[in-house]
Amino acid sequence: MKPVPIPLTTARPFIPAQRPPVGVTAAELRQAARQVLLRNWTGASTVPSRSLYPHQWSWDSAFVAIGLRHLSAPRAQRELETLMSAQWGDGRVPHIVFNPSVPLGAYFPSPDFWRSSTAGAGAGAPGHVETSGIVQPPVHALAAWLVHRADPATSRRRGFLRRLYPRLVAWHRYLTVHRDLGGHGLVSAVHPWEPGMDNSPAWDAPLSRIEPADPCSFRRCDLDHGSASDRPTDLDYGRYVRLAADYRDHGYRDGDAPHPFAVEDPGVNALLIASEHALAQIAVEVGAQGPGDDPGGHRGRAARLTDALVDRLWDEESGMFLCRDVRAGHRGEPIRERSAAGLVPLVVPGLPHGIVRTLLRTVGGEHFGLGDTVRLVPSYDLKGHAFDSCRYWRGPAWFNVNWLVERGLRQYGHTTRADSLRAAVLASAAASGFAEYVDPHTGAGRGAREFSWTAALALDLLSRSADRSADRAAVRTGMRVGALVRSGTAG
Repeated sequence: MKPVPIPLTTARPFIPAQRPPVGVTAAELRQAARQVLLRNWTGASTVPSRSLYPHQWSWDSAFVAIGLRHLSAPRAQRELETLMSAQWGDGRVPHIVFNPSVPLGAYFPSPDFWRSSTAGAGAGAPGHVETSGIVQPPVHALAAWLVHRADPATSRRRGFLRRLYPRLVAWHRYLTVHRDLGGHGLVSAVHPWEPGMDNSPAWDAPLSRIEPADPCSFRRCDLDHGSASDRPTDLDYGRYVRLAADYRDHGYRDGDAPHPFAVEDPGVNALLIASEHALAQIAVEVGAQGPGDDPGGHRGRAARLTDALVDRLWDEESGMFLCRDVRAGHRGEPIRERSAAGLVPLVVPGLPHGIVRTLLRTVGGEHFGLGDTVRLVPSYDLKGHAFDSCRYWRGPAWFNVNWLVERGLRQYGHTTRADSLRAAVLASAAASGFAEYVDPHTGAGRGAREFSWTAALALDLLSRSADRSADRAAVRTGMRVGALVRSGTAG
């Protein structure tokens, strides 16, 4: 059934995706994105980028699989299978799976910092591979369902969903049982890296309580590959290291660790809800039966999580969902920073109409400016005290966030707005050389280039429409993608 649009009272026109309207075609952009994913493929999984992120990252691989399914369904399945093969006995899916062929000094924190196979043995860390001990947003079931739908015959022949389903169920059970630290039905993140928006200003207040690690006790590798003005400060990084080391020293056992940083994040919980809906569809496909692990059980869990999300994190005054600091006050306190995480719940089916209307006004309003002052949704409030158009998650626009918002707009029937955002994402991906993130005002690429999820999600957006003339219009830009492909370096 076609969704009925929820009307907006203050809709604004979208600004053009990119000027001048000359240059690259959809076919060239598709080929360029394909080349990025081929170059970043390791034989079993895809690295986010060859320089800055030389291992497998959890939610990166989920987004990569969503794009890879348009090139090779078996390879997209392999992407998720490789990640899930590193799952811990308690169900957690680690945020990094380390490649043993990469030198320890190439990335920090490295395997010898996390020491998963020894420090995490009590929590069921695998012995055959080293991983980190924290997690990232649970978008994996949604990715698995989309990958299956791309080629159901191959998926069924390989037993893809049948093998992955129990692992995904265990993953969600870990989050809902071990990570409900607030006791109100929502998942808590215990490290700023877990919600994926690592350096968000929303973490500043809860992080201020953390004593940073001695700067002489570690060496940052990220500054070898990027500008210090784009990356977290040394002070914040020291706090990240302290939190991770303390969790490690408690054996990664959530019942034993004090978790001085514990935040209910709307993006994490929204993606869990979307993935519970996907698990319901997977359960139908595999014929799952059992208490709670059947289609009805997953739908019921999604409904309870949605109720808790609205009850705990919706803030009418802000016009969006806010993070909640579980360690502040009796019930925790809202963190009054407008982060893009508060817009991600647009991917949740069945939100109350009034909340959807308000969210859509917020997306296009002064704080996020989509269609008024910016082409892409920024990661943080344009008028916020900590806004920085260049620094990691403190303002720049990220392609996965915009892909999620585009999906939400389309889900709630706002196809014109979704089409405009889709066009802007494709144009920005092309013009920036598939950058990790971009300045929301100028579109200038920041961070790594040839970033895997940027290429993968561009492929997904290109493949979603049969209207190739619309594709050509969407990606017209002054950049020569053919030169990008031939040179082997984007940007």
